[in-house]
Amino acid sequence: MDTGLKYKFPFQVRLFLYLMLVFGLFLLSFLAFQQHREKTFKAEKVNAWLQIFNTQLNPFISNPSAIDSLVLMKKESLGGDLRITIMDTLGNVLYDSEKTRPLNSFSNHSDRPEVKQAMASGTGFTTRRLSETTDIEYFYSATRYGNIIIRSAIPYSVSLKEILRADRLFLLVMTGIFLLVSALVLILTRRLGNNINRLRKFALLADKGEPIEDIGSFPKDELGEISNHIIRLYSRLRQTKEALESEHSMVLHQKQEQTRLKKQLTQNINHELKTPVSSIQGYLETLVNNPGIPETRRKTFIDSSYKQSNRLVQLLNDISTITRMDEASEIIEKSEINLSDIIRDVFADLAGALQEKKIKAVIDIPQSLIMNGNHSLLHSVFRNLTDNAIAYSVCDTLFVSLKESDEDHFQFVYSDNGIGIEEEHLPRIFERFYRVDTGRSRLLGGTGLGLSIVKNAIVLHGGTITAGKREGGGIEFCFSLKKK
Repeated sequence: MDTGLKYKFPFQVRLFLYLMLVFGLFLLSFLAFQQHREKTFKAEKVNAWLQIFNTQLNPFISNPSAIDSLVLMKKESLGGDLRITIMDTLGNVLYDSEKTRPLNSFSNHSDRPEVKQAMASGTGFTTRRLSETTDIEYFYSATRYGNIIIRSAIPYSVSLKEILRADRLFLLVMTGIFLLVSALVLILTRRLGNNINRLRKFALLADKGEPIEDIGSFPKDELGEISNHIIRLYSRLRQTKEALESEHSMVLHQKQEQTRLKKQLTQNINHELKTPVSSIQGYLETLVNNPGIPETRRKTFIDSSYKQSNRLVQLLNDISTITRMDEASEIIEKSEINLSDIIRDVFADLAGALQEKKIKAVIDIPQSLIMNGNHSLLHSVFRNLTDNAIAYSVCDTLFVSLKESDEDHFQFVYSDNGIGIEEEHLPRIFERFYRVDTGRSRLLGGTGLGLSIVKNAIVLHGGTITAGKREGGGIEFCFSLKKK
């Protein structure tokens, strides 16, 4: 119920009424004060005029006939009635221009307000008072001259009322000013009310968490500046909230993806381990169950078991490397290394295999490439790329070169002129356990993790890697490594 009463009228209407009430009270007070001041001024002006006449009568106090003549002349000039009374300081009437009754019949005048003022300060007047003698309302003005008080009075007639009345033009002017101010206040309150309504609309949208839509523009003043600042803060908070929600959704998706990948990795590892283990178990079981097997065949089974055990060791090593990069990437130790030395060490280690396959290595690398990295992982990058080229590319030349590098990264191109990889396989060759030719890879002892290790090691060093067809045949790997 309180809310309904509170919003019975819009804010701008309430504000307009409040302001007009305050201004109206001020204007009424001012008008009352001004009218009182103007009436007082006009009354003092009439009093001053009568005081002058009192002064003119003073020399003729001892000559009543002369006073009668002066009063008659003044009445004719005024075109109306004029009454003169002379009394002593005790209030006894000594002369009165009204001859309707004897002087001894007049009551004592010492209690009259204007007489009291004259006896106290020399002059006094009363704007409107009913005469006890004539039963007529007069404007009285009294002046003291020694022991004598001269009092003149004019009837409080219509003409005198008009004289003493406040100027109506002033009232009209103030009314016009009131209307003008009302119009200005209406314009200002409407403008302010519109801004308040915009803020109210914004508050309702913000309370519901909804986006801000078309609430209008604010004026270029303090209120507009504050309002725009509040809206900017809300927009930033909303963007931050949306970013956090998006990040939370992304993290959740990543966790789900990690769970899926771990499950898939476990299944793949289980599948990959079964092949060498089953082979070893089959060979050994044959040897155990057939003691009289020929020596040559026995040696073949033992050699095959040895090869499968080596493949098993390589697979376990690769799995260990992948797991270490996945679960402890942030604690992999890095130090200042010369990448040129690592590349040359890799090709020195594989010189025999390259020579056996009659593969030429063209290395276009400066003598010194200093960067901050992990020696073992960077060695595995170039070792796995070279092992893959030797095993699967059927090439006669390997190319390793450093492209133009920026301030933060080294840019490498590693390629061969072999048979290459079909376009459809290129997007997936960095996936774990993905093989272009499954049978041939297993036959050659591949684990299917080499290129996955390459990619993860490069990512851990702040770089990226892509694979594509080399112009002239073969495959080309372009990758970057962050220097620091």
